[in-house]
Amino acid sequence: MSVTVSVTPLAKQQVAGLRRADRASYDQFLQELRSQGCKALGYRLTGHIVEHLCVKHLARALRVVVSFTDEDEATVILVGPHDDDDPHMDVYTMLYTLAGLERPPQGERKKPPCCSAEDGLPPLADQDLVDHLVTESRNLTRPRRRR
Repeated sequence: MSVTVSVTPLAKQQVAGLRRADRASYDQFLQELRSQGCKALGYRLTGHIVEHLCVKHLARALRVVVSFTDEDEATVILVGPHDDDDPHMDVYTMLYTLAGLERPPQGERKKPPCCSAEDGLPPLADQDLVDHLVTESRNLTRPRRRR
């Protein structure tokens, strides 16, 4: 299987700022994503909106968040550390902001596999959701104008 991978503007900016070891871990993941699809990811998130997104743990606390609009089309949404002590740096806090959620989804968090046990396919995100995440990502990377 060959997966076409796109990367949001914010994720590109995040990747550009990675240290050498973290960048190597990300580059290795990207190769696996292109060749293995959802099998390259660790788990699917749970909760409203984010239930269509998958995560992979990379080096140390580094995480990558990915959506699929088709089994062979993936978008890297975010790449960053999971850091409960610094919500401004935490990849999950950033994801909830991009998704327009005021707080993390409530309830028990489960980590089901990204690929469905039934058919081996990834959870497909609605194109509107992915477009929204890409747009919000773009908005966060634009320089702010001074008035």
